[in-house]
Amino acid sequence: MAKKQKVSEQVVTEALQVARATQRPGQSKEQTKLIAQGIQKGIEEYKKRYKEKTRELDKQKRKLQQAQKADTIDILPEIATENSGQENKLSWILLLLSWIGFAAYAALYNPL
Repeated sequence: MAKKQKVSEQVVTEALQVARATQRPGQSKEQTKLIAQGIQKGIEEYKKRYKEKTRELDKQKRKLQQAQKADTIDILPEIATENSGQENKLSWILLLLSWIGFAAYAALYNPL
């Protein structure tokens, strides 16, 4: 069974207004109604395609965001290991310098 969509009153009135605005002299009311129905179908088709296009763009946007998120997650462990290695070296260097400074202080100011 074909599913019949409800048409909003706004679409019907818009279609009727456009049909009346383009009405030719000597055109019957029935012809104007048929033109209005055609315009109404055109508006419905346009809205349908617009919704489909918007939905497709949202899907593509979502996929792009997920891909960027996955790339970011893949990169983070590499950055963390690089930083921890540098921090590890820095902490050892600072420890070594502090012991050298302590030894120099002890040698200069506390002669045996």
